[in-house]
Amino acid sequence: MAEALVELVGVEHSYKSKGGPVPALGPLDLRVDPGEFVVVVGPSGSGKSTFLRVVSGFEHPSGGAVRLLGRTPVPGRDVGVVFQQPRLFPWQSVGANIGTSLRWAGVPRADRPQRIVELLEQVGLGALGPRRTWEISGGQQQRVAIARALAAQPRLLLMDEPFAALDAMTRERLQEDVRTLTDDGTRGVVFVTHSVDEAVFLASRIVVLTDRPGRIALDLPVPLPRGAGLSADELRGSAQYAALRGEVASAVRAVAA
Repeated sequence: MAEALVELVGVEHSYKSKGGPVPALGPLDLRVDPGEFVVVVGPSGSGKSTFLRVVSGFEHPSGGAVRLLGRTPVPGRDVGVVFQQPRLFPWQSVGANIGTSLRWAGVPRADRPQRIVELLEQVGLGALGPRRTWEISGGQQQRVAIARALAAQPRLLLMDEPFAALDAMTRERLQEDVRTLTDDGTRGVVFVTHSVDEAVFLASRIVVLTDRPGRIALDLPVPLPRGAGLSADELRGSAQYAALRGEVASAVRAVAA
């Protein structure tokens, strides 16, 4: 079997409190391979954000091990992260925001202008490099955040409910764009959401977490077509989509009960 992109073995995590440790996650075992788009869904308090922080390397697990291509993940080098809010630098232009991430990633100065152009094209913002971040819409700001996360060409991209604050139409457009991020088979995505519909549309695989401490209640492959030839509306209107949505929704209701 090929080497896993990311692997969690017996991972647990607890937070300290005056009353003693508060278990938030695990134990859980999970493997994500290159080319997979894994969506993690569960009720509030199930440890979804804790899961992302542990996988990203921002927090070390209380127990177990996280390995990215066989080593401990390093934030900003091995892993790109997109948060709920874009967290852009308002004093910089769109292009300069991306350029800062390229600098942090160690991209030579001479190569950065072309990489900025490429990243802007990749996220559908080709002409907006000179604009200030406060001059563009919320959806466009989140596209910039995605471009920044891709700047270091990470093998793993983590996304923590990045579309939660957007209107429904913008959210659907971004879902269609993000769904293609694993198409080349080299990158993996782990995406956290509360939305069952979003999970079914985006995922090649869905993981449902239990209530705290979060454990895996369901690990479900999603066999929906991911290539060209089927529109988003046709996909969402298919019987297979409806059946998967019902199965995941039932699992989420069961663990939240």
